[in-house]
Amino acid sequence: MKMNNSRYLLLLLLALSPLCLSASVTELFSKGAQYDQVKISPSGDYLSAIMKLEGKNVLVVMETHSKKLLNTVHFGENAQVGDYQWVNNDRLVLAKEYLKGWTDVPLYYGELFAVNADGSKPKYLFGYNSGEMQTGSHIKKNTAIQATAYILDPIPNDKKYMLVNAIPWGMGSSLGYDSLQDVYRVDVYNGRRKKLTRSPIGQSQFLTNHDGEVKFVSGKNEHYDTKLFYRDDGDWISSDKLNINLTEFTPISFAGNDAEIYAVGRNADEIMGVYKINLETGEQQKIIQDDKVDPSNFWKNNRTHQLYAVEFEYDYPTYAFVDATDSHSVLLKQLIAALPGHQVHIVSETLDVKKFIIKAFNDRNPGDFYLFDTEKLKLEYLVSSKSWLDPDLMAEVKPISFTNRDGQTITGFLTLPNGKQAKNLPLVVNPHGGPHGVRDWWGFDPQNQMLAHEGIAVLQVNFRGSGGFGLAFQQAGYQKWGTDIQHDIIDATQYLIDQGTVNADKVCIVGGSFGGYSALQSSILAPDLFKCAIGFAGVYDLALMFKEGDISDRTAGLSYLKEVLSEDPKKLTAMSPAKNVDKLKAKLLLVHGGDDERAPIEQLEALESSLKAHNYPYEKLVMSNEGHGFYNDEHRAKYYAQMLAFLKQHLNI
Repeated sequence: MKMNNSRYLLLLLLALSPLCLSASVTELFSKGAQYDQVKISPSGDYLSAIMKLEGKNVLVVMETHSKKLLNTVHFGENAQVGDYQWVNNDRLVLAKEYLKGWTDVPLYYGELFAVNADGSKPKYLFGYNSGEMQTGSHIKKNTAIQATAYILDPIPNDKKYMLVNAIPWGMGSSLGYDSLQDVYRVDVYNGRRKKLTRSPIGQSQFLTNHDGEVKFVSGKNEHYDTKLFYRDDGDWISSDKLNINLTEFTPISFAGNDAEIYAVGRNADEIMGVYKINLETGEQQKIIQDDKVDPSNFWKNNRTHQLYAVEFEYDYPTYAFVDATDSHSVLLKQLIAALPGHQVHIVSETLDVKKFIIKAFNDRNPGDFYLFDTEKLKLEYLVSSKSWLDPDLMAEVKPISFTNRDGQTITGFLTLPNGKQAKNLPLVVNPHGGPHGVRDWWGFDPQNQMLAHEGIAVLQVNFRGSGGFGLAFQQAGYQKWGTDIQHDIIDATQYLIDQGTVNADKVCIVGGSFGGYSALQSSILAPDLFKCAIGFAGVYDLALMFKEGDISDRTAGLSYLKEVLSEDPKKLTAMSPAKNVDKLKAKLLLVHGGDDERAPIEQLEALESSLKAHNYPYEKLVMSNEGHGFYNDEHRAKYYAQMLAFLKQHLNI
């Protein structure tokens, strides 16, 4: 780890300068955020943020009052700063990530590093190389551990300790998310640790109370079912004994005492609701439930650790307040009124809840950060995520809804080019990934904004199978990847054509991951609708998913594939683009990362083999050191440039 020096400060000042106005459109929209993870220290004395410098993340710390730069934290060679937390008034703990030659996606091996705000007392706390030499002393020292650690609870009101949950390594340095995880209390100054408990289930998600005690853990069993356990006198007890009768039951926060909690859960296949649960009696009371969508976010008071608001996003985001008198509820309402047209999130706060970091963003604005002082009633602008993009020049994103061929209401979003009439526009359809548990949201999307900047409308569809609209809606897409899901995408496209919004002769489809699959599969089902298709990191041979990729590596992953895909060879063949290229008419661009573990390169090779067998022409872009999506700004700019050229050619614009 390195501290600031004159050369580094000069580079930092250059990074703070505006992006060159001569930058190309693809560079403007492919560039990652200038600032991220903006936070305030528990006492309010310091501000911190992640910045990108020379292709790597660095941590900057400054004084809150003067905005004077106090310290920068940056690792040498191929390492960078990952997620971080303030663990007390003066000390930060951060994850150390690596940018290896074979992949541009950061790799995390579980190392946690601590440093004071002024750069003093640097120390590795946890990880495979964090150990100290043991001597004859009876004092236990920090020892190396082969596990990947995550900060569970920084316990900022405890100056000495934090809680860490750790996933033990399997063979070598492989990470088994299905493994039972351990929770440690770790000294934030010397790294000495004490094991507190082990989870009773894999894919663990822990919840602590206001005193930093581990009280709950949820996870998934070998059948991919969500299970919850609560801790009583050091023992894990299954919530099945409470007879709560809710599926996907997950605790959110405590509700005044350790005997009552707020939790989210689902009754049968209905929309998910928020409940107050008594852990001693099993009594439950429904507090909040929307009639259309599951909750999208839960907001907790940092001082009391209690839930105060629930966020819903059917079209535009809205809030429901659990406790309208909570100071945070009052503050959030005031901020929404002060920043009209923006979605507002409280992202960090002081222990005395007198100072807050606010992020305000919307469909045109990727995000501005503010400091709000409740005593002075002052909202102070700090920084923007992407200051080089002018929100006034960006495109509007409008919620839409239509009736599909089966009589169901399907929703989505339409990005409309700024300054153009919404008639006879060229269109790019952009199906989301997943497909299950995932959905599209109203907000800023750099790729869609880039296309709109070039005069192209963009359609996003929350098709059957998407998450967030109730279990029945999600299950309606199970084993219908290549049929009903694609029908919704096709019907949405036809709806815009029928409305006169879109020119029927200028429609292409572009998607990533499952969206890449949809780009090919929709083009197979409706060959005359789409002039061109771009598949990015797509799966093209569904049977291959059971043999290749990280989903099939896990027992729970295989159970999931059997449930949502089927094992019927005939169904898998009928729904696989690689097996049906003879039905294609669209021009093709195929994009893939050579190090993709979710949709491995074998998926692209299976499609290519079929295309070549049918002498079907296509263009290709493969980045050998990228994974499931392009992390590197330059690689993303190269893809955007090829994408734009390809689309303009085949949309004839």
